[in-house]
Amino acid sequence: MTVLAETTEEGVPRIPIGDWIESGFDWVSDNLSAFFDIVDTVISTAVDGLTDLLLLPPAMVLVVLFSLFALMVRGWRFGLVSLVGLTLVVSMEQWDNAMQTLSLVGFSALVAVAIAIPIGIAAARSDRVSSVVRPILDLMQTMPAFVWLVPVVTLFSIGVVAGVVATIIFALPPGVRLTELGIRQVDKEVVEAGHAFGSSPRQILRGIQLPLALPTIMAGVNQVIMLALSMAVIAGLVGAEGLGGAVTTSIARLDIGLGFEAGLSVVILAIYLDRLTAAFGKRPPGGRGGRLRRRFQRSPGAPTADKGEVVEEQAGGRKAEGMAGAR
Repeated sequence: MTVLAETTEEGVPRIPIGDWIESGFDWVSDNLSAFFDIVDTVISTAVDGLTDLLLLPPAMVLVVLFSLFALMVRGWRFGLVSLVGLTLVVSMEQWDNAMQTLSLVGFSALVAVAIAIPIGIAAARSDRVSSVVRPILDLMQTMPAFVWLVPVVTLFSIGVVAGVVATIIFALPPGVRLTELGIRQVDKEVVEAGHAFGSSPRQILRGIQLPLALPTIMAGVNQVIMLALSMAVIAGLVGAEGLGGAVTTSIARLDIGLGFEAGLSVVILAIYLDRLTAAFGKRPPGGRGGRLRRRFQRSPGAPTADKGEVVEEQAGGRKAEGMAGAR
C-alpha cells in the first residue's frame, strides 16, 4: 500500500494511525452532525436544568439538607463534618461553582452507571462478551484524560457538553469491571439453590446475584463518581463551568488563592460524595447469603417435602440410629 511507503528514521514503515482516526472523526462529524446536535441539546438542557435546580434555594438551606441527608445515611459525625465542610465552601464564595460541578458530575455519573451496569452484567454472564469488552475498557481507562478532550471538542465544540461526554468516557470503566467482578464472585451454591427451586435466570439475577454483589457494585459506582469529579475539573480546559473553570482561571491568572479555594472545594465535594456512596455499599451485619437461603426456603414456589415423606424420613433415621447402637 502507498500509505505504508513512508518509513521512519529507523527504517520501519510508518503506520499513520493518527491520520486514519482523524479522517474517521471528520467523516462522523460531517455525516452524523444532526445526531450530535440532538445529543448536545439533551445534555446541555439536562445539566443546565439540574444546575438551576441546585441553585434555586438559598445556599445554607441546601447545606442543611445535604447535612441532614448525611446524618441519616452515616450518622451524626458525618452530618457534622458535612455541615462544616459545605459551609466552608459557601464562605469561600465557591458554592455556585460547586453546584455547577455537582450537576455535571451527577449527570455524567448517572449516565455512566446506567451504561456500565448492564454491560457488566452481560460480561459476567458471558465470557465472550467479557473478552470483547475488556480491551475496550483498557483503552478507555489507560488513555490519558486530556486525550479524550480532543475528539469530544471536535464533535461538540467548546462547552459543558464536551466536558460531560469526556467525563462519561473516562469514568465508565470501573463501573463495568466491578459489576462483572461482583456478580462473578457470588457464591455458586446460592445460585444453584435458586436453579433448584425453579427460579428463572432473571429472578436469580434480581433476587440473588445483584443483592449479593451490591457492595462490589457500589464500590464501582463510587469509583465512577470519583473519576467523574476528577475529569470534571480537567474539563474546565474545554469550557466546562464550575470548579474546573475556576481552577483553569487560576492557572491563567496565576491566582494562587483562587486555585486553592477551588481545589479545597473539590476536596470537600469529593469527600462528601465518597462517604455517601460508600455508606450505600456496606453489607449488613450477618451477610445476605443466609437470609437469601431462608427466603428461598420460605418462598411459595420452593419445593417442600410431603408430610408423610418427612415422617418416613424421620422414622428411617431413628431406625438407622437404632441399628448403629445395636452394633
